[in-house]
Amino acid sequence: MKTPHVAGRFFGRAKGKTLRKEQSALMQAVLPRLKLPVGEGPLDVPSLFPGRPTEFRLEIGFGGGEHLVHRAQENPSAGFIGCEPFVNGMAKAVMEIDRLGLTNIRLHDNDALYLLRRLPPASLDAVDLLYADPWPKRRQRKRRFVNAETVALMARAVKPGGIWRFASDIDDYVGWTLMRVMDSPDWLWPALGADQWCTPYPTWPGTRYEAKAMSEGRVPSYLTFVRR
Repeated sequence: MKTPHVAGRFFGRAKGKTLRKEQSALMQAVLPRLKLPVGEGPLDVPSLFPGRPTEFRLEIGFGGGEHLVHRAQENPSAGFIGCEPFVNGMAKAVMEIDRLGLTNIRLHDNDALYLLRRLPPASLDAVDLLYADPWPKRRQRKRRFVNAETVALMARAVKPGGIWRFASDIDDYVGWTLMRVMDSPDWLWPALGADQWCTPYPTWPGTRYEAKAMSEGRVPSYLTFVRR
């Protein structure tokens, strides 16, 4: 059964180049067992993973999965949910998850808004939103993922004391996000100086989007917000 489609306000194209034969085969054979269960009701997050994960993290828009896979390898006792509607990015992640035999990742291949609405209150320890599409044109900005509704939905899903990491190389989007966090009663930005938003996160592996941005002279910002 296919995940119900939610209108893609926040992402652009859903597919790029034709998948290679190996990628296509893995998408057919492996993705179904990694996907979140379909439905409209709340997800039982702990039951999604074998064993007893000590924490649960969500990455929204993981691209090719480099960061998601890195964190899952780094934290085998944590359960990770990755959301990515772009088929080619999902295929890359599925290949790497299968190659490494990772069992602590579950995937969602549709709109993150649909997923956030299914997450129970205080079910996550952290959310990562890294290099989200900035939709730079003024008429496109309504499609940015960060808005009052998503800020509130992430706050609902994250435990008090949990974190939301937001990284971007687009200054306007960084400012946009800070404004919406400042308007929220649920999030605190505890940064005390520029070194705390100019320095990559601990054990940060980098991403291909970041490498491209830096090669073009853009400077990334790494924001960390704490759930009140």
